[in-house]
Amino acid sequence: MAQIDLNCDMGESFGVYSLGADLQLMPLVSSVNIACGFHAGDPSVMRKTLEAAVVHGVAIGAHPGLPDLAGFGRRNMLVSPQEVYDLMVYQLGALQGFATVSGVALHHVKPHGALYNMAAKDPALARAIACAVRDVDASLLLYGLAGSALVAEGKAAGLRVASEVFADRSYQSDGSLTPRSQPNALLQSDEEAVQQVVSMVIEQRVKTATGAWIDVAADTICIHGDGTHAVSFASKVREALLQAGVEIRAG
Repeated sequence: MAQIDLNCDMGESFGVYSLGADLQLMPLVSSVNIACGFHAGDPSVMRKTLEAAVVHGVAIGAHPGLPDLAGFGRRNMLVSPQEVYDLMVYQLGALQGFATVSGVALHHVKPHGALYNMAAKDPALARAIACAVRDVDASLLLYGLAGSALVAEGKAAGLRVASEVFADRSYQSDGSLTPRSQPNALLQSDEEAVQQVVSMVIEQRVKTATGAWIDVAADTICIHGDGTHAVSFASKVREALLQAGVEIRAG
């Protein structure tokens, strides 16, 4: 039986600002990526999100990003590999502290936003991320864009890696995601996104923005939790996978 992990970015509220439908989405996914306070989240939100994940029995991951709260971590920054290493260790340590208090272990790490996309193409940044994860806890699984430098450097560092695909994002011919600044970066309908998910999981291929098909490895699927119809969309993706005979569970 085919299997896939459904992951969702969570814990991205902070202070008086509320973002995402975390509690409604948790029953629908198998792993969660909890913001670590730099691009979003704060200590209280981190704790509450982790505690909710424990209750729902989903795998818990750290979601470290660039120190860019105003830009939600989606703006590229000029950072050195050493700075990226330090940012990673700092944020992993923060969430790991809450996990220790709750008596659970972290399962994985997934970089956020611009950091994720920069590391997908820059081997030096990808190596810094992989080394940071390895040095903090070599048992952690590293999520990275399928076919990216982050996946390659994770393997080179001796980590277990999960090749990630995106349910609602369009792809370029080189396997990268269409930048959010460009038209049609997000798929236009739930139906189109669900078809893309099933194709990536069952057929291991995806149609690019130009209409061509490319091969893609899919170990985990990202479902964004901050969209207007996030819960209904996640339900549709989950149901389509189950109907296709795919088992949903964390790797």
